[in-house]
Amino acid sequence: MEGCMSAMMGNGPVILSKGLKQLKEEHPPLLNMLEELLQLSLKIEEVPDKGLFKELIVKVQTFTQELEPHSEREEGVLFRMMEQYLGKGTGPIAVMEYEHDQAKGYIKAYMAAAEKCENLTEQEMAYNAGLIKNAYYTLTQHFAKEENVLFPMAENLLSEEEKEELYKRIKEI
Repeated sequence: MEGCMSAMMGNGPVILSKGLKQLKEEHPPLLNMLEELLQLSLKIEEVPDKGLFKELIVKVQTFTQELEPHSEREEGVLFRMMEQYLGKGTGPIAVMEYEHDQAKGYIKAYMAAAEKCENLTEQEMAYNAGLIKNAYYTLTQHFAKEENVLFPMAENLLSEEEKEELYKRIKEI
């Protein structure tokens, strides 16, 4: 099976179709927001502060509102289309979905703690800010995998008709 992945990926840079290009172009604004979350999380871990923690709550809520439709476009459309070629429950799509779930889990745990913000100790604030830091690392690595592996793979796997269908369906979300 040597060389199978390179054969699937093609040789050299891949020009992405409209739908895949859109998904990739949604990453930089999300990464910018993640960078803000990371910097704020690091400050809270260093010097736990309720004001900063509350600021982080608002920024996490805003980030989640931006992340959700992007995730739905990937999970609900692209991943489902790729499963017919790569299988379900194992392989690259299973890994991508696991990473989505992992990042969302960190964010959900943080937001659950945020509901009790007024009663959190400094140690608890620092711990929960660390959850957002974990989400940052998970998502930045995840986006890189999508851009460098998954999107080029999709470009090579999907037919022209499927690429048009992908674009049409993600535009509806």
